Amino acid sequence: MRPIAERCHRVLEPLHAMIHFAPELQEVLTGMGLRPGRMCALASRVAPLGAVSLGAVSGVFYTFNPELIGRFVPRAWTLASPADIVAGRFAAAEAALRRLLGPEIIGSPELAEAANLARAAAEGCFPAGRPMYAAHAEAPWPDEPHLALWHAATLLREFRGDGHVAVLVSRGLDGPTALVTHTATGAGFVEPAAKLLRGWSEDQWAEAVQRTRDAGLIDASGRLTERGTALRRDLEDATNRLAERPWSLLGPDKANRLHDVALPLARQVVAAGAFPDDIFAGRNFTKS
Repeated sequence: MRPIAERCHRVLEPLHAMIHFAPELQEVLTGMGLRPGRMCALASRVAPLGAVSLGAVSGVFYTFNPELIGRFVPRAWTLASPADIVAGRFAAAEAALRRLLGPEIIGSPELAEAANLARAAAEGCFPAGRPMYAAHAEAPWPDEPHLALWHAATLLREFRGDGHVAVLVSRGLDGPTALVTHTATGAGFVEPAAKLLRGWSEDQWAEAVQRTRDAGLIDASGRLTERGTALRRDLEDATNRLAERPWSLLGPDKANRLHDVALPLARQVVAAGAFPDDIFAGRNFTKS
């Protein structure tokens, strides 16, 4: 089931991740009192955990610079309650998906089918050792199919992400090294976006690059070495292994069907401009 887990993750990711860049999120949460910009995206993702401390957030946001997180947490909880922020995030996701997908797709039987299948997969996840998944899973399921699909994609993404952090820890990689090697694959963030979105300064990034080079993971040009390529392959394989339970319970036929019906939805979200052009080096989730 590992290849299926990876394929389904790739195609569901944009349906979840669009919320981080949605103007609707900024509009709703600044209306509650949060400050415009990064605070809205970061606080809305953390809010299901409650009014947690900087240390707690830094522990689960593995590749983020704690200095960046400290600009927003715990201050965000003094501006709006975590419960209100969670509700606002759902409202923003609902509006953003309506804009990106349009009424015809929103009302289509294919979207409803994707929502049902994704929910069935997400209900196969478990909370033990998965703090971000466990927190987000406490929210009730939305009635609207497009919002239920988004919630399911979010749960599956956080479940996978919790497992990925466990893999990084088990392999002895710190956050910046993991981010540098991922950027070097050419399939994730472009370097400027990785530094900006995760909050690493030019000097901090340069130090991480040097450590990664000294470890023999990248060469002088910044490309992955054979050792680095093997490491990234191991990380992804182990992450897929830890993420395969919901897909095993769903079964290969339904999982493949979910991939097939979600793929046009993911492509539509991307085509509608959900993501800035200068963020990602590749859009692999739009490939079948």
